[in-house]
Amino acid sequence: MIETNVCIIGAGPAGATAALQLAYMGIPCVIVDKAVFPRDKVCGDGLSGKVLTVLSRIDKGIGERLQQALFKADSWGVRFIAPNSMSLDIPYQLHYRKQAGEPHGFVCKRIDFDHFLVEELRRCPSIQIYEGTDISRHQLQEDGYLLSNEQGDFQVKAKLVIAANGAYSGFTKEVAGFSMEPAHYVAGIRAYYQNVKDLHADHFVELHFLRNMLPGYFWIFPLPNGQANVGVGMLSETARKKKVNLKKLMLEAIQTDPRLRERFKDATLLGNISGYGLPLGSKRRPLYGERYMLTGDAAYLIDPFTGEGIGNALYSGRTAAQHAAEAIAANDYSAAALKKYDEHIYRMLGPELQMSTRLQRLVRFPWLFNWLVKKASRSKELQELLSCMFNEMDLRKRLANPLFYVKLLFNR
Repeated sequence: MIETNVCIIGAGPAGATAALQLAYMGIPCVIVDKAVFPRDKVCGDGLSGKVLTVLSRIDKGIGERLQQALFKADSWGVRFIAPNSMSLDIPYQLHYRKQAGEPHGFVCKRIDFDHFLVEELRRCPSIQIYEGTDISRHQLQEDGYLLSNEQGDFQVKAKLVIAANGAYSGFTKEVAGFSMEPAHYVAGIRAYYQNVKDLHADHFVELHFLRNMLPGYFWIFPLPNGQANVGVGMLSETARKKKVNLKKLMLEAIQTDPRLRERFKDATLLGNISGYGLPLGSKRRPLYGERYMLTGDAAYLIDPFTGEGIGNALYSGRTAAQHAAEAIAANDYSAAALKKYDEHIYRMLGPELQMSTRLQRLVRFPWLFNWLVKKASRSKELQELLSCMFNEMDLRKRLANPLFYVKLLFNR
């Protein structure tokens, strides 16, 4: 039996970040993942400015190594295309000049990014990594959790568990009691294409809010080597009601939409079209309990408007590690003590998630979303707000102030 203060289930972005933060604080941990890296992960492949910010706060060297990596393309913002075809470019940082160290995002395949993080874990001798092992049993005992695989021949005894094993986390379902709610869940599909035309020169990711996909969107994320991640995401509640075939919907858009047809005329589909689910942060849920914290997709923290979850995964992973350190120092792993983690996450990410939930609901009404894009194209304040959502965790206090929205609505 392996004994540890902290066991992290899942070595994806949230789990790897938690382990790295613990390591750089001098705290050993065990991290277990059912996959063997490198492994593919169905995702949009977009990394917002939060990713570089969080990794650099753990250690500047990690951020520098990511910036120097060749598997990614630098991305400097997001292009929103409203139902009426009007577009709005929102950079991750306003007035960006591509200066060294300036916060920005990346686009890269998850097989490469997640492998990069695992290689960072291997740099830290205090981190024990176990791959190809699926933790499926979680038994709470008086002095910690006994974690094991189905056969019971792999066991970890941990005083504290950080669950970071994604949207389909057994720990989240069985211990935390979360369930898939169609009103707070997105169904998505992803494909890779070669030679899509007219991609943004600065690799802005594109979100096309087509009328027949609302409240969802069609995306194009430019990758290195002339490739692009292309996909569709739609609220599961809507997809069920309308009995939507997402694959058919995506291919029809590529073939018939006048804005897309020409751009995909000479494009080639690479491999298969794959599906996945996104648990949204549009509903507040308890992210803690007796001797555990939930992080990343296992905590249902995906942005309801953009579908971006990697930045929030890293932020929650680092925050969980910080609170784990406090628990170890106080020898207190109770739910009452770990509630501070929950409060920390929702204090920092809550206003952003609430704002994104409002925007997601707005998208249900094409005319209103058209108005928002038009308004944002003329409002520096709204552009700053949207840019802040993608780049920085420390959102300004006005996000929580109702007067901000009144001013936004009536300021012509």
